[in-house]
Amino acid sequence: QVFTFNRVEIRVQPSVKVKNGAPMSIICHADISKNTDFQLKHNFTIFKDGKLVFMTVSDKEDARYEIPVAKSSDTGDYECTVKADGKLSFSSSVYVWVAGMTKPILTADKKEVLEGEVVKLRCELPEEVPPLEFFFRKTKTNSAPKEKRVPEQNQNFSEVEYYVEEGDNILQFDCFGKRQVRSGWESSQPSNKTLVTVKEPFIKPTLTTGPSSNVTEGDQIEFECSTVAAQVRDIEIILQKNRTILNSVRDKKFLKYSTVATQEDSGEYLCKVEQGAVSKTTKRNVFVSELFPKPTLSASMTKLDESKDLILSCSINGFRRANFSIVRKNSTGDILLKNSRVLAMKVNVNDTGSYTCKAEVKGIVKESKPVRISVYAPVSKPTLSVVSGSPEVVLGKPLQLICHSVMGTPPITFTFYKGDEVKKNVTNDTYAMFLDEDIGLNDNGGYKCDARNNHSSGVKTSNILNVTVIVPIRDASLGSVPYGEVEVGSDTAFLCSVKEGSWPIDFKFFKKTDHEVLLHEVREYSDRTIWHKKTMKRKDTGTYYCMASNRASADVRSRPITISVILAAWQKGVIAAFVLTAIAGAGAVAVWWFLCKKKKGNEWSPSLCLGANVLHSALAPNLTSEKLTRQPSDGNYYSGSGYIEDNENHVKSTDESKGPDLESAEVDYTEVEVSTLDPHR
Repeated sequence: QVFTFNRVEIRVQPSVKVKNGAPMSIICHADISKNTDFQLKHNFTIFKDGKLVFMTVSDKEDARYEIPVAKSSDTGDYECTVKADGKLSFSSSVYVWVAGMTKPILTADKKEVLEGEVVKLRCELPEEVPPLEFFFRKTKTNSAPKEKRVPEQNQNFSEVEYYVEEGDNILQFDCFGKRQVRSGWESSQPSNKTLVTVKEPFIKPTLTTGPSSNVTEGDQIEFECSTVAAQVRDIEIILQKNRTILNSVRDKKFLKYSTVATQEDSGEYLCKVEQGAVSKTTKRNVFVSELFPKPTLSASMTKLDESKDLILSCSINGFRRANFSIVRKNSTGDILLKNSRVLAMKVNVNDTGSYTCKAEVKGIVKESKPVRISVYAPVSKPTLSVVSGSPEVVLGKPLQLICHSVMGTPPITFTFYKGDEVKKNVTNDTYAMFLDEDIGLNDNGGYKCDARNNHSSGVKTSNILNVTVIVPIRDASLGSVPYGEVEVGSDTAFLCSVKEGSWPIDFKFFKKTDHEVLLHEVREYSDRTIWHKKTMKRKDTGTYYCMASNRASADVRSRPITISVILAAWQKGVIAAFVLTAIAGAGAVAVWWFLCKKKKGNEWSPSLCLGANVLHSALAPNLTSEKLTRQPSDGNYYSGSGYIEDNENHVKSTDESKGPDLESAEVDYTEVEVSTLDPHR
C-alpha cells in the first residue's frame, strides 16, 4: 500500500466573499495518489489566522467546516493540514471576507433630562471583535448632526456622555461602527435611533428699564431682570455693563438696580441667569441723553515766568446756570482752588501742574479736559567739566563732558560747542552729557556749553574749558655706554628714551633675573633720561630693559640689552705675567732635566748633573733613593741617573720608541760604585 500527497487545498463555498449573515463552508481537500484501492484515514485540521478552528478524522479526501451564519469576525486567512499514515501536507492560505457588519445597538440612560444635565449613551456591536471604531451622532431639531468618534481596542462596545446645552429641545441619538479590513474600512448599518426630551430648568430672563425709555442725564433709571424657574434653589441673577457687575442676587427670580443716569451710563446691559451648568442671557441697549455739555477751561497763558499773573476761566457752551469750581490735579486727590468760574493768581514754580474745572447741574457733575500750566524759573550759568574730573584726555580716547545748571525749571536745552562749532543739543532736566570721540593733537581747549529753558531771560553760557591732550608713550628704547662689554670697576651710563609722549615721563630701569628687579626710577620732563651706574662688578652681568609711562597710564617696555662685565686690562696683564712665569719655570726645569740626561761620549756633564740633581732634589723631595755614579779617574761625585723606578720605566719606553737606529748603536758600559749622598754637600 503506497500513496502520496499530490496537493492539499482550501475551497470556500459559495465564494471567498460572503455577505454577513449568509451560510459559508470551508472545505479542506486532499488530492492523493495510491498504488491500489485501499482505505486511508485522514486527519484534517483547519486554521484561521493561525488559530485552530476545526479538526476531524475521515476516510474521505474532503473535510467541511460549516458556518451557518457568517459574521464579520469570520473574515481572515484560512489554511488546512492533512495527516495520513505518518505523512503530512499543507494547503496554501486563502483570504475569506465576510462583507458587512452587524447592526449596532444604542441605549441611553435617560429619556428625559434638564438643560445642563448629562446623557450617557452605550453603543454595542455584539457579534464583532475589536479593534473597532464607534461613531455617535447627536441631532437637534432642524439641525445637522454632530458626530463624536471613539476608538476601542479591547472591547466591542463604547460609552460616551453628552452635555445638554441651552436651547436643546428634543435630541435624537444614533451610532454606527467601523472595522479595518484588507481592502480598507468597512462600516456597519446605523443603530436604532434614541430620542431624549430636554426640559428647561428656567426660561430665558427678561430685562426692562424704567420709568421711561427716554432717559436724560440726572434722571433716575431702574433696571429689572427676571426669569421663571422650576425651582429657585441655587439660581443666580447677575446684571452687567461692559464686563462690570453692577448687581446680583441668589435664590431669587428677579433683580432690581437703580442709579442717577449720566452720559457714561449709555451702553449695552446684560442680564444673566445661572443655575448649575446652565446659563441664559438677555441684552438691552440704553441711551442717556446729555443734559449739558462738558465745561471748557481756558488759561491766559500756559507757559509763563515765575511771578507773572495767570487767569483761569471755566465756561459751558450755551449754558450758564451751573455751579463751577476750579481744581488742581494731584496724585493724592484733587485740590479745590476756588468755587468760581474765574481764578486769578500770581504764579511761582510750584504752581506748575494740570488744572481742570467742574460744573454741576441737577446733581450731574462734569469735568473739563485738563490744562497744563508750566511756570519757569530762569536757568543759572552752567558749569562745564570733564566727567573723569581731570581736564585732560589721552590722544585717541573719547572725552566725556557734563554741562550742569544748578537752577532753572526743566526741561533745559543744553548746547555743546567745540570752538565755534555746535556739536550737540540735549534737552534734559538739570544736566547733559557730551562725548567727543574725535580728539586730535591740537584739541587743547575751546569747549563750552549753553543752557536755556522757556524762561524769557534767554541763554546762559559757561566758561571756556581748556582740555589738555596727553600723547601716550611710543617706542621706548634702551642703550648703554659702553655697550655690550664693560670692565670690572668702570662706570656704565644707561640711556632710556621714547619716540613720543607727553611730559612728565616716569622712567624705570630693570634687570632680568628669576624675578624682575627694579634698579632705578626717575620722573623727567624730557623724552629721555640717563642713569649712571658706578663701579660695575662681575655680578652685574645680565639683561637690562627700561619702562616708560606717563599720565596715559600705559607702560611701554624697551627691548632688552645684554651687559657682560669683563676683567680690566691691568688685571689681564697680571694674570698673563703669572701664567707666563709659571710656564717659563716649567720649561727651565724641563731643559735642565734634559741636559742632565744628555751625555758626551761615555761621560756625564758634572756641572749640569750637579745643577740638575740639586733642582731635582728641590722638585722631588719624596724620592725614596738616589743613584750616584763615580768615575775611578777622579774623586769628584756626579749625579747619577737620579730617577725612581717609574721614571726608569718611562725613559725606557721612550728609548725603545726611538726605533731600530738605537738598537743597532754601540753601547758602552761603565762600572760605578754606589754610596750614600753626603747631606752637607
